[in-house]
Amino acid sequence: MRRIEMALPGVVVFEPVVHEDARGWFAETYRASLLAEWGIHDRFVQDNHSFSRGGVVRGLHYQLRRPQSKLCRVVRGEVLDVAVDIRRGSPTFGRWTAVRLSADNMRHMYLPPGYAHGFAVLSDGADMLYKCGDYYDAADARGIAWNDPGIGVDWEVCGPPTVSEADARWPRLADARPEDLPAYGDA
Repeated sequence: MRRIEMALPGVVVFEPVVHEDARGWFAETYRASLLAEWGIHDRFVQDNHSFSRGGVVRGLHYQLRRPQSKLCRVVRGEVLDVAVDIRRGSPTFGRWTAVRLSADNMRHMYLPPGYAHGFAVLSDGADMLYKCGDYYDAADARGIAWNDPGIGVDWEVCGPPTVSEADARWPRLADARPEDLPAYGDA
């Protein structure tokens, strides 16, 4: 597996080695010991699978009291996977980074706690799988506006995206209450 550092500290892309022959292919998609060698010691406790139609934008989501690290990959279709640093006091506060994850490139993106996460579906539809470092807690769910001009994510979707009612109501990062944002160094 190859490790690719992203523009934000702790956000990493992993690219598995694919072994292909006349029968098809094989790829190792997760090895805890290898991630540990690279400094990622998360204990993933929950696996999620989402299907989204083309043009959908989901995010930007996070949990505050039970922050989740995430290891994301796509098994059908293609998405633009986005991480935004929302840690108060961080030198990269409000910055974002993104990578295309697809069934073809088999890449994974790792996001440590303290980052908001979202993605845009660039194909007709996409199945995304992600491991989480803590359990989902609806009462702890938070978000930042997906279209916050202060962040300026280029979602790469053609036309107006489809967004949930809940995602359309999240505040801009500048309008979020400080107590609703993680502090740099807490994770």
